[in-house]
Amino acid sequence: MDKKEQKIKTRFDYISKELEPKPNMVKNCILAFIFGGIICDIGQFFYNYFANKGYSPEDIGTYVAIIMVFIGALLTGLGVYDKIANLAGAGSVVPITGFANSIVSPAIEFKKEGFVFGVGAKMFTIAGPVLVYGLSSSVIVGIAYYIIKYVF
Repeated sequence: MDKKEQKIKTRFDYISKELEPKPNMVKNCILAFIFGGIICDIGQFFYNYFANKGYSPEDIGTYVAIIMVFIGALLTGLGVYDKIANLAGAGSVVPITGFANSIVSPAIEFKKEGFVFGVGAKMFTIAGPVLVYGLSSSVIVGIAYYIIKYVF
């Protein structure tokens, strides 16, 4: 690269940094906290509902997880979850509804390619690594728990 090209590149880098939008970190953190809390409050509402009906804690956890995944998938299918995510940021990604969104979004996006090569093949492109690492870490934790409880 000659001197003139280097000068142009430096000027371009300077202008692009000046025009790059600066995120408001405090506002984004507050919105993520609020929306993540609201999603968790909805889950807690269902937990309390089933607890008042006399279900066991294990069953309640299963029912709440199913309901929250359903709500996340339904809102994604209706196009509402993306609007919530634009406002909430990471607050919509962390709870279980964010996992449902990461499964349903690629399925909707690749629906036009067919059910086998579109929906079936692309559904786990985003959530696949989460499943692999989640299952792998749970196996490791399970083995460690077994060793600590029964060996020592």
